[in-house]
Amino acid sequence: MKKQIAILGSTGSIGTQALQVIEEHADLYEAYALTANNRVDELIAQARKFMPEIVVIGNESKYLQLKEALADLPIKVYTGEEALCQIVAEQPVDMVLTAMVGYAGLRPTMNAIRARKTIALANKETLVVAGELINELARVNGTPILPVDSEHSAVFQCLTGEVGNAIEKVILTASGGPFRTFTREQLATVTKEQALRHPNWNMGAKITIDSASMMNKGFEVMEAKWLFGVRPDQIEVVVHPQSVIHSMVQFEDGAVKAQLGMPDMRLPIQYAFSYPDRLHASFPRIDFRTCTNLTFEQPDTSRFRNLALAYEALHRGGNMPCIVNAANEVCVAAFLHDRLSFLGMSDIIERTMQRASFIRKPSYEDYVATDAEARRIAEESIANN
Repeated sequence: MKKQIAILGSTGSIGTQALQVIEEHADLYEAYALTANNRVDELIAQARKFMPEIVVIGNESKYLQLKEALADLPIKVYTGEEALCQIVAEQPVDMVLTAMVGYAGLRPTMNAIRARKTIALANKETLVVAGELINELARVNGTPILPVDSEHSAVFQCLTGEVGNAIEKVILTASGGPFRTFTREQLATVTKEQALRHPNWNMGAKITIDSASMMNKGFEVMEAKWLFGVRPDQIEVVVHPQSVIHSMVQFEDGAVKAQLGMPDMRLPIQYAFSYPDRLHASFPRIDFRTCTNLTFEQPDTSRFRNLALAYEALHRGGNMPCIVNAANEVCVAAFLHDRLSFLGMSDIIERTMQRASFIRKPSYEDYVATDAEARRIAEESIANN
């Protein structure tokens, strides 16, 4: 039987690469459900090619266009958040790849966990916003969560076969982004066009901006705490511009294991799909005849303050990571629309952290309220900036 996979966010960078993996291993995997928020034309093309059982468009104004375009096919067409939450629980679904961008991925992921579907987690905000809640839900339901982020997949791979061996440190590598060598003065005037040119990875706009500001790495630190059960002081970030070592684990005897590979997201996606097996893949290989220079630097949190703010939020706990995530989503959107400077994003996030209501032991309803409050504060701060 082929593994039936529901892809939340199939038209994004992770979703499209996941479909390439499914296409390469069509004897093993099928796309049972495909979803998108706005990109209806891409979703139509994907549906006609992969013939899923179900497609969902988040934006209800595009529902008729989608339904009419697929009227000649036996594909069920739905729209809205409720539909997203329902399709992940469909009986034939074996795995849910959560590749939606941002906070929107939280509720469908929770529903998939309740339905005991294996989670291939590419939506890091799910654990950033509500890590404690998600971990408890997964524990109660016996639901495995397999990381798809290249860094967390690397750590996961390094830990395979190490059951019972104490972790001393998780070392997350960061490329440093396009502004690694920029001064604060240069950072003050960078444009969105510059920020969207990542030196190593091909990603969507939001995650590319997060990578440039190092908020992405801050989110990965938060995610690592929940995925691997480590304290914040056991998670180290090291800048590795070549993006060949995807992350490392240091054990209590001082030994360090690293996972290496080309910067290609299809590898961690495929590993999540096939775990615990490894499958042949056509992806590029490292050539050590040309890859002769691997370097490491310490991150500069005075220039890239978002990383420091993320660590602060993780140390404070409660709903503070949710506040940071909401403020960051607002700031990235404002930066992409030329309403906020690159360095201004950190100022707004810090201001939102100071003003939003702190809750030490938040419920799901608290997270929903926190997200709304933090977005409102961030929007007001940008407007008054």
